[in-house]
Amino acid sequence: MSTPSTTTGADASLSTMPTRIALLGNPNTGKTTLFNRLCGLRARTANYPGSTAEVRIGRCDRGPAPLEIVDLPGVYGMDLDLPESRMCRDCLDGRLAETPDAALVVIDATNPARGLALAIAAIRRRLPIVVALNMADLAARRGLSFDEDRLAERLGVAVVAVSGRTGRGIDDLLAAVSRATPGRAPLPPADASNADRRSWIDETIATSMGGHDAVGSGRDTVADRLDKAFTHPVLGLLVFVAVMAGLFWTIFSLASVPMDLVDGLFGRLGDVTADALPEGPIRDLLVDGIIGGIAGTVIFLPQILILFFLLALLEDTGYLARAAFVMDRVMCRFGLPGQAFVPLLSSHACALPGIMSARLVPDRDDRLATILVAPFMSCTARLPVYVLLIGLLFDGRPLLAGVAFAGCYLLGAAAALGSAFIARRTILPGRSRPMVLELPTYRMPSLRDALLVSWDRGLVFLKNAGTIIVAICVVMWWLSAYPKAETPAEAVALQEQAAMIESMDPEAAESMLAEAAVLESGAQQAGSFAGRIGSLVQPVFEPLGADRTLTVAILTSFLAREVFVSTVAVLEGGGEDTAEDDHQVLELVRNATRDDGTPLFGTASAASMLVFFVLAMQCLPTLAVTRRETGSWKWPGIQFAWMTGLAWVAATITHLAVNAFA
Repeated sequence: MSTPSTTTGADASLSTMPTRIALLGNPNTGKTTLFNRLCGLRARTANYPGSTAEVRIGRCDRGPAPLEIVDLPGVYGMDLDLPESRMCRDCLDGRLAETPDAALVVIDATNPARGLALAIAAIRRRLPIVVALNMADLAARRGLSFDEDRLAERLGVAVVAVSGRTGRGIDDLLAAVSRATPGRAPLPPADASNADRRSWIDETIATSMGGHDAVGSGRDTVADRLDKAFTHPVLGLLVFVAVMAGLFWTIFSLASVPMDLVDGLFGRLGDVTADALPEGPIRDLLVDGIIGGIAGTVIFLPQILILFFLLALLEDTGYLARAAFVMDRVMCRFGLPGQAFVPLLSSHACALPGIMSARLVPDRDDRLATILVAPFMSCTARLPVYVLLIGLLFDGRPLLAGVAFAGCYLLGAAAALGSAFIARRTILPGRSRPMVLELPTYRMPSLRDALLVSWDRGLVFLKNAGTIIVAICVVMWWLSAYPKAETPAEAVALQEQAAMIESMDPEAAESMLAEAAVLESGAQQAGSFAGRIGSLVQPVFEPLGADRTLTVAILTSFLAREVFVSTVAVLEGGGEDTAEDDHQVLELVRNATRDDGTPLFGTASAASMLVFFVLAMQCLPTLAVTRRETGSWKWPGIQFAWMTGLAWVAATITHLAVNAFA
């Protein structure tokens, strides 16, 4: 393997160029945990050059030379006709970009057979190779032993026992990478039968590994019992629902303190900005448009961080794979293929990578069905809306709020399954294929990895939200601030009366000024460009309980769902007085009123808006990605019409039902 050379002058920068390492392994081998241990925060998610598949690329400065590590998708075999397998082949063969300098193959030390088959395929490509026996600590606790030298002799490459979770063996691994060479030992021929290849692998395991589980013959009784419970068709589904409800209850219980801190920080920032600038459009733009609008989204960052932290812990334990097994039984009955679980699960973070990962589904109709229903899964962008509306509906009742939060996810999943059922019997007739899934070993989760995952997802959320929210907030502020409306005569009269009695009755004067401000704000909203647009479109959303303000917020949220809260905050913030909690976003939205003085978010309207945003296609980028993946505007058109129509009908029914039983 090449190493950086010592240079001077113009070529000095070459000495700092990292060596490129391809990280390869089966799913559920702890490969990502090892990647996080090597790279930590020095990693980014990107599309590898020449490919649309998403990989993680990180820099490791811990070893003898800097390394650029490319975390390739987990694959069960290099020769499979699947997109992720083709990507791994193309990467190792130098067809994606530059050929990597070496490959690091990660094998699950508790279940080495499948990993050895992948290692053999990689070694045949004549690249410098190092094999990492990961989760060696877990294997040792199960009574397994390894002869690394003997295994290295059989494979012809360096073998190092490591633990990505604890950091054991990392320095030895990096040293081995710096000395890596192509394999030299005789391996089973590429055209060998499955039986001959398996016999060679079994012999390798028998001669280099000890312990009753080395060849997969034994199982832990406790693990067996857990699997029977977690994968049971009824009990497993109940456990899944209970786990999700508990997860969201935890989010609501833990996130209140950091939310208050973020809210207070932006409130203070708004106050300082308002005090530092003279009255005028620039101050209004900064305070009411930019700071107030951004606060309406950033305040929900704690929930997002906690959500992904807890999901990472669940995945690390091995439970989520069992949940996938349970859900596969359900999905197949609705016409979705087993491979659709990964895209649908990814869509909980964002529908864009979820739709792109549908390329893993081999059948065209199965793939189209998966793409069409993926946006129903509750994504990160919906979380601020969920948190706001559920917080209004169940203020001070975290248990009910947690159940409602889980209910949003279940409603989205149910809509996806129902829509798939209809699609596979109408526009995409056919049967889906069952999914083959290898259940990972149960293990203790890594807090470090969970923190890294939540950090990465938080940065992605802020990056994606920040690129559009500021622009929309500025536009919405301008639309709501102009043209300037004349102060209503009633407001002028109240202001004059307040001035006359201010010295005699300050409290009454303050009350009059507050009432005048409300009247002035209402007149400004009604006469502004935003008000005119909302008044024009409002009849369409009136059955949902939406007034002019909510109608404008619904329209702008089509560009990005998360700006719904920001838009309401901007539209309602312009007429607030200068009390100390001016910029307390949640309180501002909670206390917002309509033109007739009734609450903007009553029980019925809050519930209908919640249902609408669970089901609606409120994401322009998703439609663009659907167009790119399907090659036609037909499918995004169907997607938009179906999801929006279903959301409108369901939200209208919700509004009528809540009003009827309230």
